[in-house]
Amino acid sequence: MSEFSREHNRIVWTDVPVKDLTRAIDFYQTVLAIKVHKESYGDIDFAVLDHSEGNGGCLVVEPQNVTDKGALNYFNVHGRLEDAVAQVTVKGGEVLLPPHAIGPYGQRAIVLDSEGNRIALHTESTENS
Repeated sequence: MSEFSREHNRIVWTDVPVKDLTRAIDFYQTVLAIKVHKESYGDIDFAVLDHSEGNGGCLVVEPQNVTDKGALNYFNVHGRLEDAVAQVTVKGGEVLLPPHAIGPYGQRAIVLDSEGNRIALHTESTENS
């Protein structure tokens, strides 16, 4: 984690529970338009969301923790919100709330991922993205 992220970001990592790791990798890689790297530690398989210098997260096989309730994680799709939302249903998710403005904080869409988790897709832009 970069020093800037450590000093300025309140959320520093997220573990996203999934039922099917391969399906979830495909969903997040396509919707977020990033690389998702499958890794193993001991006998545990997981996938890390490419995050370079920023905050990150991973997909962990925990089917008992998949939920459409609870904390809402915002995933950055800056400048490509419409495209990301279009990929949601193609990759097995569901759009719960289409893109909409959230005041001066940009736009978001709320979706269910391919596993059934409620997540937000976010862009800072308040224009059509």
